[in-house]
Amino acid sequence: MKIVFLCLIWLSCAAGSVRAEQSAIGYVKTVADATVIVEGDLQIPAVLGSPIRVGQVIKTDERGAAGITLKDNTVLSIGPNTELEIKAYQFEPQQERLELNASLLKGTLQYISGVIAKLKPEAVTLKTPSGVIAVRGTRFLAKVDP
Repeated sequence: MKIVFLCLIWLSCAAGSVRAEQSAIGYVKTVADATVIVEGDLQIPAVLGSPIRVGQVIKTDERGAAGITLKDNTVLSIGPNTELEIKAYQFEPQQERLELNASLLKGTLQYISGVIAKLKPEAVTLKTPSGVIAVRGTRFLAKVDP
């Protein structure tokens, strides 16, 4: 009975881990000081390798910074006092499902395009409180003052 119980716990943990990896759209590759990943009411400290999922907000304080690489090799680097939300992301080139929709709520962002922008540039948008950036190049910097 004890072995069956332990096997059920192990299977439950393994299935949760697989689901977590499947829903990850990218990972934190660099992080400095207080950077958190906000999901609902939860604030999770960002560390190297933290998974990034749709709907999360990556937030830095006055000394914080983070570098994120998405599955299509898009690189998002954020500076101090920044809030960046990933609103939508699809990277399934075989099914022609390509989308990256993010919002820079405040702070700074350096964007380096990945495969989505190369295959379907119109599928990449970055919203700010005062406008929308449509990606037609390979890299840009954006700054939003609160």
